[in-house]
Amino acid sequence: MAPTEATRAGYTADDIVGGGLESAGSPSGGAPCVIATRRPGPRRPVILQDRAARARSNCHVRFGSRLLYAVRNQRPVPTVTVPLQHAVAEFRSERLYQLNGDPAPNLWGPIGGLHPTRDGYVRIHDGFPNHRDGILRVLGLPQDGSVTRADVSGATRAWSKVDLETAALENGACAYALRSYEEWDALPQAQAIGPFPISIRKISDGGMVPRSGAATTLPGDGDKCLRGLRVLELSRVLAAPVAGRTLAAHGADVLWVTSPELPALPALDLDTSRGKRTVQLDLDSEEGKETLLELATTCDVFIQGYGPGSLAGSRSTTGGIVVGNLSAFGPEGPWARRRGFDSLVQTCSGMNVLEAEHYGAGEPARSTPCQALDHAAGYFLAAGVCAALHRKAADGGTGSYVVDVSLAGVMKYLRSLGLYEGRLGFEDGPDLQTAVGMDTELFETRRTGFGELRGVRHSAAVDRCAPGWDEMPKPLGSDIPAWLPRRGD
Repeated sequence: MAPTEATRAGYTADDIVGGGLESAGSPSGGAPCVIATRRPGPRRPVILQDRAARARSNCHVRFGSRLLYAVRNQRPVPTVTVPLQHAVAEFRSERLYQLNGDPAPNLWGPIGGLHPTRDGYVRIHDGFPNHRDGILRVLGLPQDGSVTRADVSGATRAWSKVDLETAALENGACAYALRSYEEWDALPQAQAIGPFPISIRKISDGGMVPRSGAATTLPGDGDKCLRGLRVLELSRVLAAPVAGRTLAAHGADVLWVTSPELPALPALDLDTSRGKRTVQLDLDSEEGKETLLELATTCDVFIQGYGPGSLAGSRSTTGGIVVGNLSAFGPEGPWARRRGFDSLVQTCSGMNVLEAEHYGAGEPARSTPCQALDHAAGYFLAAGVCAALHRKAADGGTGSYVVDVSLAGVMKYLRSLGLYEGRLGFEDGPDLQTAVGMDTELFETRRTGFGELRGVRHSAAVDRCAPGWDEMPKPLGSDIPAWLPRRGD
């Protein structure tokens, strides 16, 4: 850990939840937010203390949503309970579901992962066809499906790791050099990332005329903390969809917009689309653009995962909106506009090297057993949205806010939590690959547009307003691009 980096190694759960909300500008007082276990929590094979962070990042959003509930309904702040094992399972939800009795399919492509270079390693992401074809072009390999993993490794050996990283990013591919913490800390981008993963800034005061259709003060509909909140989500995998799914679990009307022109990952969407209605818009057409603009000017929250400077940011100057941006490296620094995924940020920031060193098997890199950055970032983004809504309510309802969360910022946060002693973090626990040994009560079975889905339930319990998803996954574009009516409409 860099000597100047903040450390939270001795923090309790209350320290992290309370301090985090205060850092995000939301009050931390009120009824307790409890991280509960009915028996000792499972230890996971990961040396960083992200097991605790999983429950605590869950708690941040539960805490924020219950504060909003109290403000909107003029009632006491309800108690929130987050069982530790349940929170851990929810961090792996995209791998633990079953559809019609079949397990979730593998999400990784045939050529992705770690490959050797002249001076180290790079990790290649091939989850989307355009990223796979992009790296094959850079390496001078055919894009006809004949290339093997060994072919890719043979080609990467001719490159230095940083040169290949740069060339990949310049040619529409996703590949990052494997770095240690020391190498990462020496980069200007590492210095540009703030000490807490949620950044909230006000971009307009309360004097603007509120937008047509957007609520100045959201009515308290009572049954869920965020009932009546309108959330427009433009996202891909995985963090921003988790944020939208979380807000939906607490009652928000989440309208997920996708494009028929962009590739999808149905196996992943099946899990992260729970709670959302789905519309498809062709943003190359005038009709599609006009429809999106109408939705953007009548929503309360705009979540997007396409990086700083996207369409969401261009709508953020309208009065009374909260914009939630999810990016790989944050809005500041030389890498601000770089694309990236959880596995790639783990690789380039030092996490994988540290895991391998502590595991002691001689590996160059070792990944965490779940997409810890993605899931934590999704919960932090949802928590930041709740904190911004709380601020918005306090300033009269017409102020606009931008919330930024990045995967690299979450990495820095996890790093600040410190390490388990020795090999403690690698002790056996429940199988997060197949759910073997996990409590059946952590799951629910629901009917979807694709059949019977058994998935991890939402992990929080909120006194007087139980979270849960009203909508279940369905084919993309199944809903009309319009908001549900809310009380007072």
